[in-house]
Amino acid sequence: MSDKKNTPKFSFNSFWIYIPIFVILIGLSFFNSGTLASREISKNQFSKILQENDIKKIVVENNNVARIYLKDAAEKKEEHKALVNSAFYRKGTPLYTYNFGDLQNFENEIEKEKKDKNLDFDKSNVESTSLLETVFNFLPFILLIAIWLFFMRRMSGAGGGAGGGGQIFNIGKSKAKLFDQDTQVKTTFKNVAGLEGAKEEVQEIVDFLKSPEKYTKLGGKIPKGALLVGPPGTGKTLLAKAVAGEAGVPFFSLSGSDFVEMFVGVGASRVRDLFKQAQQKSPSIIFIDEIDAIGRARGKNSMTGGNDERENTLNQLLTEMDGFGTDTNVIVLAATNRADILDKALMRAGRFDRQIYVDLPDLHERREIFEVHIKPLKLADDVNIEFLAQQTPGFSGADIANMCNEAALIAARNDKKAIHHQDFLDAVDRIIGGLEKKNKVITPKEKEVIAYHEAGHATVSWMLEHAAPLVKVTIVPRGQSLGAAWYLPEERKIVQTEQMLDEMCATMGGRAAEKLMFNKISTGALSDLEKVTKQARAMVTVYGLNDKVGNVTYYDSSGNDSFVKPYSESTAKVIDEEISEIIEGQYVRAIDILKNNQDKLTELADLLLEKEVIFKDDLIKIFGERPFEKEKATTDNISTEE
Repeated sequence: MSDKKNTPKFSFNSFWIYIPIFVILIGLSFFNSGTLASREISKNQFSKILQENDIKKIVVENNNVARIYLKDAAEKKEEHKALVNSAFYRKGTPLYTYNFGDLQNFENEIEKEKKDKNLDFDKSNVESTSLLETVFNFLPFILLIAIWLFFMRRMSGAGGGAGGGGQIFNIGKSKAKLFDQDTQVKTTFKNVAGLEGAKEEVQEIVDFLKSPEKYTKLGGKIPKGALLVGPPGTGKTLLAKAVAGEAGVPFFSLSGSDFVEMFVGVGASRVRDLFKQAQQKSPSIIFIDEIDAIGRARGKNSMTGGNDERENTLNQLLTEMDGFGTDTNVIVLAATNRADILDKALMRAGRFDRQIYVDLPDLHERREIFEVHIKPLKLADDVNIEFLAQQTPGFSGADIANMCNEAALIAARNDKKAIHHQDFLDAVDRIIGGLEKKNKVITPKEKEVIAYHEAGHATVSWMLEHAAPLVKVTIVPRGQSLGAAWYLPEERKIVQTEQMLDEMCATMGGRAAEKLMFNKISTGALSDLEKVTKQARAMVTVYGLNDKVGNVTYYDSSGNDSFVKPYSESTAKVIDEEISEIIEGQYVRAIDILKNNQDKLTELADLLLEKEVIFKDDLIKIFGERPFEKEKATTDNISTEE
């Protein structure tokens, strides 16, 4: 069965008809020329044949070649018999050709010989051309036309796009791929883990196409379109594939960039052709991936003017989705991760009636996604899916798929027969931290500083109520970092001020440990400083969590204030002072926590220098259980067995 599928299909091309016709014409011209058996002779040979009166007829062709026909009796002579008996010679055709040079001299010579020797041959003059000569004369023009046809077919994408039909001028045709009952799509809603709300919205659209009377009998109308919005890798295109597999109606799939072309008017023409095809196969679904390629807000780019090619394409799309005569059952699905730049006319109800937000998966959804991606994997008994789901906050579905694949590669690299839990943890480290650099040269002094830095993070986070619980600490270099501490953050929908301050304090714990133990600070805290500066700025300017600045936000979700500072110089000075005060306050707080636990900090750093990687169990042995009870007992379900 598989061999049959892999066999290339025979595709007929009309140009193949011209090849045998051309060959037959050349063959006919070649065989009918009558000169296949003719042999060219010299002046002496011609004079000998002439004097023996063997010539029956001389035909002067094009004033430069003499075709010599022999008498029947002469053809039987020994010197002519070899040519006469050849396979190419036919009776009544010239046996010899003679290039005589000047016509006047030749005619005078044969007339003189004819009178002197009383010869009885005939002479005539003809003008003739062969098909082969004509073809060779026009060969340059034929080649130019053939090259022009070839490039026009390549530019127009003949045979590749829908509606192409092998025509030359089909550049304005739609490039959408059609999925119908003849092209089975195996992806269904069962393959889409998580995304329950988005699946419910999309399933209703599929259900409407399958049984519209269920809704129309109550007066409902079919929605015109649904826009899938969300971060990259969350499953927007996968959801569209599931729709194609479930709908049971023609499904046209293409990207927003497929409308873009170097020729003017092509985009609008392709939009018209796409909707024309969809209406002919109604009810049907059109899916436009990355619609921001053509749906960007009009009039925002002053450099190209207001009537460029992209805007013409968008105008045509708006007209097709909500214009006169749009009463056919064609639903438009679209996906983008840049909904903020889309044109307002495209986003309004009546075009995209529903905007479905496909968010990053939460804990429960990550567990479901893991269940999907581990099915083809050979797992060991120690794999804890619950822990992996908790260990990967902020991972998209694509990230989880990549993590599972990376774990399989790590296990195969170590010649294991199954994928163990540690392989998944190593995959997380590989994706987040980067490749482990075992050969990186680090001096013992640098290693000690790194150990205390990471131990400072671990100690402060362990002593703070709202800081994320620690999973492991390492001083093995990865990527651009010399060490790292891995935490298990809670699944929070809102964050309070105390929680943000505790996280900032834990982040500053590394630099505070360096200051406390060595009375020096290093450049190793760059990423920590960047993180806390962003958090402090967000507290003051975005979330309104600062008492001095007040309940004001300077954040514009539309993104229109990128070149405008929305506050005065005096306010800017206050903002800078408050950001600095927040960061320095948490730095001093971290130093105080470390001073109170300096002996435990030293013990932890020594253990880290010895083992290079320590886990939560090691912290419990040194610090004991955390000195407070969490409101949400997320750590109770975590297995720390490695």
